[in-house]
Parts: sequence; C-alpha cells; structure tokens
Amino acid sequence: MNRKEFFARVGFGAAAVLLPACVAGLATSCSSDGTSSAPPSGVDFTVDVSSGTLATNGGFMVSQGIVIAKTLAGDFIAVSAACTHEGTSVNYNSSGNKFVCPNHGAQFSSTGAVTLGPATRSLTQYKTALSGSTLRIYA
Repeated sequence: MNRKEFFARVGFGAAAVLLPACVAGLATSCSSDGTSSAPPSGVDFTVDVSSGTLATNGGFMVSQGIVIAKTLAGDFIAVSAACTHEGTSVNYNSSGNKFVCPNHGAQFSSTGAVTLGPATRSLTQYKTALSGSTLRIYA
C-alpha cells in the first residue's frame, strides 16, 4: 500500500465513523419540538435599561435566550425567545403588545400565551423587577 492509498482509506474510515454522529447532531438541532432551544432553568440576570432599545417604550432586545420588551405603557415584559413551533427567535410587536414569529407567523400575547398558530405551546414567561436603571429578569 502506498501513501496515497493509506490516506484514502484512513479518510474514508474516519468519514464512515463520523458521518452518523454528524447526521444525528443535525437532526436534533433541527427538531421542531422546541425543547432544545428553551432557555435554561434558574434564569436570573440583569440588564441596563438606561440606554439602547429598552430605554424607549416599544423597544425590545434578546439576551440569554429571552426577549425583553418595554411596552408602550413603559412596563417591562420577558418571555423565552424561541418560538415553540420551530425555535425561531420571536420579535416584539409594540403596537399589538404581542410577540410574533417571523418564520411561520405564530403569535403570542404579552404573557407568552399562543394567540395564533402554528405554535401550540406558550412561551415561558419570566418576572421582571426594575431598580433604578437596572432590570432584573428571573424565573
């Protein structure tokens, strides 16, 4: 066996061993059950709302897998960012005070409840507490 044949066989062998693992990884990352994209339990973090999108009523941002929005009335709300249909990150629609998935049009209320499919499960809602210009988001 020459050098070229050796590397061809080693390369083919490695591909044969790694291919099933790669395919399995792709299949689980594309699953539509929504469980793989849920934010971690034990959520507790803070964000500065003195500047940026959360300084303005109607603004929103995504941090640590959670959409944080400031309603037109000036209240803060937070829900899991991943749509429960296929995991696409939802956006906040301030005029309707709702979360909308740009992928297939699912809509959720300000508390994360499904108001329009294809999603069938609610987004996880998180608590918020404002202290000065620091907003705490927690479970």
